[in-house]
Amino acid sequence: MTLPNAENLIESLKNKINTIIDSNTVLIGVQRGGELILQKILPDLRQHLATGSIDTSFYRDDFSSRGLKIKNKPSKIDTEIDGKNIILIDDIFSTGRTVRAAMNEIFDYGRPSKIILAVLIDRNEQELPITPQIYIEKISLPKNQHLELAFDQNKKFIFQLKENNV
Repeated sequence: MTLPNAENLIESLKNKINTIIDSNTVLIGVQRGGELILQKILPDLRQHLATGSIDTSFYRDDFSSRGLKIKNKPSKIDTEIDGKNIILIDDIFSTGRTVRAAMNEIFDYGRPSKIILAVLIDRNEQELPITPQIYIEKISLPKNQHLELAFDQNKKFIFQLKENNV
């Protein structure tokens, strides 16, 4: 299987986001992939926006089986989100469980006007009634595989195909 070019997908996502942002928009990246994408596109957006980062670990419905990851950082949203339009950015959408957890945490910070989910890849494996409003590509993979956003030796984004440890 030929994996998509992550840099091209990020550029396309940035262009789509640029068409819908306004002064009432807050961009929030889901840790780790969404946060990295947000930091990459932020300098090239047509206007300066408030941002944040969400760690969904404590809000996941499988926390007891997954446990806390070593690389977790606390969530951080340094702006008022009541009445704001949130664009929630993540790298790969799969079942919807991470997005559900992110939304639960966002509502701890306030009540946004709306939340738009923007991802690079939709694996089309929804287990919950959640779907991305913005996605760049759809990919189907066997259940025993997942994509991971990473960096190559030149610090460029790439996708890596990994086997699940289940």
